[in-house]
Amino acid sequence: MNYKSKYLGTLILIIFSTVLSAQNFKIEQNKNVRVRNAYSLKWDGLKSELIKKEIKTDNFEMYIRVFKYEKTLEVWLKSNKKKEFQLFKTYGICSSSGDLGPKRKQGDGQVPEGFYSVSVFNPFSNYHLSLGVSYPNASDKIIGKNNLGGDIMIHGNCVTIGCIPLTDTYIEEVYVLAVEAKNSGESTIPVDIFPVKFNENLMKQLSQKAGENTVLLDFWKNLKTGYDYFELHKQRPKVTVDKSGKYIFGN
Repeated sequence: MNYKSKYLGTLILIIFSTVLSAQNFKIEQNKNVRVRNAYSLKWDGLKSELIKKEIKTDNFEMYIRVFKYEKTLEVWLKSNKKKEFQLFKTYGICSSSGDLGPKRKQGDGQVPEGFYSVSVFNPFSNYHLSLGVSYPNASDKIIGKNNLGGDIMIHGNCVTIGCIPLTDTYIEEVYVLAVEAKNSGESTIPVDIFPVKFNENLMKQLSQKAGENTVLLDFWKNLKTGYDYFELHKQRPKVTVDKSGKYIFGN
């Protein structure tokens, strides 16, 4: 038996199945009238912007960063063979709840802070379209209370309790880009949520806000390590969690 040929055949089948699955996902999403309308309204314009930034329209990865203090959501994209992400668009967050600091229990009104991913594509949302955020993550489950809550979404409309609303027109763009990224083979779209852009001045403000709460300040410093890595490399680090719930970053 030619094991090398068998291995290559299996590898080709896996790649083909992955691509087919992604394409089927896009087909299924476009069965929904809201998604079809979003494509009709937004995709041609988005493709033109992608071409201008030299990002392949049919083969790109997506990374989302959210900043609570600045009330902005950044979409970063890169063609699949490129190493570095580039900023594609920045969207305003039109409403907010809670305060700076992580979400630790259900009903606290907080927007989470930490390293997450898109967990759900919901074209039937009560808020037009929505992308679920994978809260609670492993860190939240270690550090948080027993009843952590959930259903944190990036969505349309302009109301929120702990979610990230962008208005209907902006969520259409972000949603279409996320479908296209998944269609390109990106199985996990990262969504990282930070209290602030960690410049020197805002870090001082966070230190003052934390006061004697060294646990909170250490948590923010931990987030800053991941933020700094991306700022330096324009690549999202590999993120794991230790037994205490602290994030560990690698290449």
